[in-house]
Amino acid sequence: MVKRDPVLIDLALQGGGSHGAFTWGVLDRLLEEPWLQIDGISGTSAGAMNAAVLADGHAEGGANGARAALEGFWRNVSRAALLSPFRRGPLDVLLGRWTLDHSPVYVAMDLMSRLFSPYELNPGGANPLREILANCIDFDRVAKAPIRLFVTATNVHTGRGHVFRNSDITADVLLASACLPTMFQAIEIDGESYWDGGYSGNPTITPLVRECTSKDTILVQINPVERPDSPRTARDILNRLNEVSFNSVLLKELRMIALLRQVANPGDCEGALWAGMRIHRVASEALTELGSSSKVNAEWDFLSMLRDQGRFSAEAFLKANGQDLGQRSSFDLDVLLKGV
Repeated sequence: MVKRDPVLIDLALQGGGSHGAFTWGVLDRLLEEPWLQIDGISGTSAGAMNAAVLADGHAEGGANGARAALEGFWRNVSRAALLSPFRRGPLDVLLGRWTLDHSPVYVAMDLMSRLFSPYELNPGGANPLREILANCIDFDRVAKAPIRLFVTATNVHTGRGHVFRNSDITADVLLASACLPTMFQAIEIDGESYWDGGYSGNPTITPLVRECTSKDTILVQINPVERPDSPRTARDILNRLNEVSFNSVLLKELRMIALLRQVANPGDCEGALWAGMRIHRVASEALTELGSSSKVNAEWDFLSMLRDQGRFSAEAFLKANGQDLGQRSSFDLDVLLKGV
């Protein structure tokens, strides 16, 4: 193994339900590299949970502690899902399909969510993730962790994103960042109601540029930006609408960054921040084969498959672009300006 000088990096982690196990795999592989040192992490929804778990585990036991904490978190998610009514049908299990599209309970709940609100279907506001987060994360340790965290949630009243930092992060903040309004009641924090952060920043990158020392940001993207075919079924149309909406804010922010890099004055303090930043991206075409219903599938075999895919994608990224880290961007932001 060739020894490398340390490179300070930031991570930008998208949300996507159980597809966040892909991000777990990416992080697991990156944490094996001692020359990669994490400065800050911005996360939304499942990305926020991965970020908080990593920061907590890293503060306690370094890279190995972070890897162990991430595995423990996802194992707890899978154990909780053993009692979930959302299960694959026998035919899907037999054919090796991860979708829940044919699960009678999932289909029924999907239809009911269009007629009834979570305040009617779940008046007590129960969320199994609350206990998991409380058991897996020491939030006092997160508040003092050296890795800077930025968790985005969407203010229901204003529609604007709110970024919570280390000392603000609690189980409620993480649940707010992952609060899909058709499934869960809005989370109230300090008198304000919050929904999923994906509507306003998935994830938010600006704090990484302005508040962190690192010049390299690795974006771990879960939601497919492009699909080759036009959706035809009602379910596929809704799935694509969700992907477009959850990617739109991120793409707008990346376009803004591309413009700022072109016009920024490197001699100016603010301009130097934007002109000097480098963007990298880890994603997988395999995620385009998974429908939206699989985002609530938390079977261990499925999570393990996603983890392995994440590790594979991170390995491919390091082989192809590892030498770019600390030197140059490996993701061409200028492409996003075409046609704008």
